Amino acid sequence: MKAFMSQTSAIDINKILRLLPHRYPFLLVDRVLEIEPGKTIKALKNVTMNEPFFQGHFPNNPVMPGVLQIEAMAQVGGIFALSQVEDPECYSTYFMKIDAVKFKQKVIPGDTVVFKLKLISPIRRGLVNMSGTAYVNGREVSEATMLAQVVKDKVSQNQNVTA
Repeated sequence: MKAFMSQTSAIDINKILRLLPHRYPFLLVDRVLEIEPGKTIKALKNVTMNEPFFQGHFPNNPVMPGVLQIEAMAQVGGIFALSQVEDPECYSTYFMKIDAVKFKQKVIPGDTVVFKLKLISPIRRGLVNMSGTAYVNGREVSEATMLAQVVKDKVSQNQNVTA
């Protein structure tokens, strides 16, 4: 098995920062490994002891909060959705709904969480319906179905605005 470090990123952290508005400490995606437009995305989060949430969750027994696992999964979905539109910097994604959430195993410092998401139905009218699963060492740690909306809410920097 190849180590993740030797794999080429489909989307590196610099492009992720251009696509998502999230920043430290709330950016929870480090790299996109694969993306198949209109179908699937695979991304990862390296979980380190330096994560700010470990200060309180839980001291002496650090566990990544389940809600942050789902947030990371939603951010991967946002990257997927924004990678499907022209001028993605003009759009935002908004989390609308989650269903069928299950947590199956703890995520702890040192884990690499791999998120695999797939479209449940084609993107229509800006609605993105996806199912996602998170894995650590090939074992499922959490899963959910999510609905998000892609909204054009900014003007492209490439457009000239005249009075």
